Amino acid sequence: MKIIFSRKGFDSASGGKPSPILQDGRMVSLPIPDKNSPIRYSDIHWQEFNIGNIVSDLTKGKIPATHFAHLDPDLCSESLPRLPEWKPILGQTGAAQGHLRNNGVTTGDIFLFFGLFRQVACRSGKVEWDIDSPLRHVLWGWLQIDEILKVDDYDHSRYKWAEYHPHFHRNEETNNTVYVSKKYLTLPELSARDVAGAGVFSKYSDQLQLTAPNAKTPSVWELPQWFYPHNGKPTFTYHADMTRWQQSERSTILKTAARGQEFILDCKEHPEAIGWLKKILTSTR
Repeated sequence: MKIIFSRKGFDSASGGKPSPILQDGRMVSLPIPDKNSPIRYSDIHWQEFNIGNIVSDLTKGKIPATHFAHLDPDLCSESLPRLPEWKPILGQTGAAQGHLRNNGVTTGDIFLFFGLFRQVACRSGKVEWDIDSPLRHVLWGWLQIDEILKVDDYDHSRYKWAEYHPHFHRNEETNNTVYVSKKYLTLPELSARDVAGAGVFSKYSDQLQLTAPNAKTPSVWELPQWFYPHNGKPTFTYHADMTRWQQSERSTILKTAARGQEFILDCKEHPEAIGWLKKILTSTR
């Protein structure tokens, strides 16, 4: 099994801002803008909030609620009206999809989604940044692969429930691919139906933060000690340069690559990853 650390949501390059962590700890990953998507920010709901209002407030109107949004991955059933067959879904194309394909990502592998986050405050009915809070990379969701579909060659009658998704509204691309989630997570020693096959973490916790506590930049991560490369072999793809890695008595510090959307970890090489993943998925939901 492989774990794919997949960067998704608002950041300095796409959207121009981080995603918000509310004062009560709840967090939501904001989808990036996408003029080809059929979904507007104002169409998307999250708990008692309309995402269009949040995006408009946090960008000071630079991205209005009426702008189109790349809702991908789409993990929460309540975000939009759904057809009965709906399942959580992720799309990939371009170099990111090529990297997944070249590294043999397949059914049963698990995406862990992370993004750039910052705390916000609600004042006078609007959401505003807490400028004293740090920027940080945080894990916010997951998806275990059940099916992999090529968008240019799929059964339209079987997957009509998925055709709202932005990856079905792109120009023709030979490697445009979508990943459909399992209904329930399948991991060793995890009882059936204990954890959904895809979902989001409802609240921030230190266990979900990747950025090292005292780091000057979000891209410096603090990870469990076992992440440190064995025999010079990097744990993640895109991180072959050993100068990125440091080991302490209790943890591993990694200066993550600026390029590369998907960092892939092979659990065959690092079996400790399965226990670490189970702990995150069962204790932080």
